[in-house]
Amino acid sequence: TMKLNATSEMIPVTWPEFADIHPFAPADQTTGYLEMIDGLAAQLREITGFDAICMQPNSGAQGEYAGLVAIRRYHASRGEQHRNVCLIPKSAHGTNPATAQMCGMDVVVVNCDDNGNVDLTDLQAKAAQHADKLAALMITYPSTHGVFEEAIREICASVHQYGGQVYMDGANLNAQVGLTSPATIGADVSHMNLHKTFCIPHGGGGPGMGPIGLKAHLAPFMADHTVAATGTEERPNAGQGAVSAAQFGSASILPISWMYITMMGSRGLKRATKVAILNANYVASQLSAHYPVLYTGSQGRVAHECILDIRPIKAATGISEVDIAKRLMDYGFHAPTMSFPVAGTIMVEPTESEDKGELDRFIAAMVSIRAEIRAIEEGRVPADNNPLKNAPHTQADFFGDWDRPYSRQEAAFPLAWVGDNKFWPSVNRIDDVYGDRNLFCSCVPMDELA
Repeated sequence: TMKLNATSEMIPVTWPEFADIHPFAPADQTTGYLEMIDGLAAQLREITGFDAICMQPNSGAQGEYAGLVAIRRYHASRGEQHRNVCLIPKSAHGTNPATAQMCGMDVVVVNCDDNGNVDLTDLQAKAAQHADKLAALMITYPSTHGVFEEAIREICASVHQYGGQVYMDGANLNAQVGLTSPATIGADVSHMNLHKTFCIPHGGGGPGMGPIGLKAHLAPFMADHTVAATGTEERPNAGQGAVSAAQFGSASILPISWMYITMMGSRGLKRATKVAILNANYVASQLSAHYPVLYTGSQGRVAHECILDIRPIKAATGISEVDIAKRLMDYGFHAPTMSFPVAGTIMVEPTESEDKGELDRFIAAMVSIRAEIRAIEEGRVPADNNPLKNAPHTQADFFGDWDRPYSRQEAAFPLAWVGDNKFWPSVNRIDDVYGDRNLFCSCVPMDELA
């Protein structure tokens, strides 16, 4: 989820009243700072429907860990330490099974059907099979397949039936805000990616925030902090262990989310969610004649993102999702997510931040790329020497000697509007696989730091 990070939201992080606060500063010296954090927690409670918010986790994965730890502590408090089975759908984010393993749980994978939904029959069978040891279900809503799980409430009820708890991965919360909520759906605990849904920028890799919301019965087991207590000694979670170095995680960036939620208001947040869903469906409907949309709901619609299947194209021409991603750079677009959650696909999540003009340009670029692929299919250009295999094209390519079976114009300015705001890639294609397998450390030697 990459959306607008408005300047008005970002400015407060530069104010010394927030930027210069030490995490362990006495509470009586940081009343305004704490009031902002309490206000944000209240906003998140209203948005998610939960009874308590824990601000400690610094990321979604750390939120998962904090949530599952709370579930384990809850079961232990009831004398059910043996509950250690965590059901996780095949479509889950990779952090879900990793987190469950870190919490000492045994992962049981639940199948998905051909439409990308959790196989309810398989889930119910496995919940019943592991009833005595069932600890939790981890589920993403909407799913990572980009559809709203129509049986989501029944899924949650099936887990609760056997004493399990439901952890909702909040990665796709941008499709819920104002329309529904994790607690309404049936989740007991969920994280919120403030760096996604609530506008903290994360294009460069961080920092993030993944606070969790919990229902009342889990609240006593959320993370506490022994160095800087998060409340009075009578707080229900007193003495529980910490999950991050500071009691409010990366607190200096919390004003961004507070500003976003406060300025948008409930009506604005609801409209943003609707537009995010509308934009994804607009892209899917416009591109479906050119690329198969892998998963849709029963009404033929997607949620907040759509998955374009590139595998048939690769089988016919050798053009892969990587080639399309690199070619999009020539059209001025950063590539969408590749090969997740299904290998050989491209996942498009426009969010509410893109206007129709930008969506139309992206659609035109993808349609134009499909025409370039068709030229390969028809043998009009070589399969190994074409605009996609050679993408991206740099200025050095454009002004240098040219011996390719297509023109400079086709390479760098494939559509008329590309020249209006041309982005030139700095380098040609990098060998991603080689780079991943042959790491090069750019750090200075340790002896230079002595």
